[in-house]
Amino acid sequence: RQKCPAFPEIRILFQGDLLEAINRDFGSLENLKTALSAKTVAVQGSGWGWLGYNRTGERLELAACANQDPLEPTTGLVPLLGIDVWEHAYYLQYKNVRPDYVNAIWSVVDWANVAERFAAARAN
Repeated sequence: RQKCPAFPEIRILFQGDLLEAINRDFGSLENLKTALSAKTVAVQGSGWGWLGYNRTGERLELAACANQDPLEPTTGLVPLLGIDVWEHAYYLQYKNVRPDYVNAIWSVVDWANVAERFAAARAN
């Protein structure tokens, strides 16, 4: 179910609550991608970059977690999108060039799944 942003159907996925929240909390999808990419690339060693939902503040937020630390128990954010930056996730294809891997990940994000997770997080 992965969607590539180069395909027209990506626009269909971004009508509704998720897009509204992204625009409200980050200004645009491009701003979200830039900020999450920077936060993810900056993880020292292994870990994750995350887009999460803050139920208390009712907003989207970014976080980074070292190693295998889980997002929700350590930050309170509900995980919507995670970018794995353990070397096993990218080394064979990208060697040690983490920024190239993180930039490429955006072409395979399953935005429909992110939207489903967002709707579920808001409902609970």
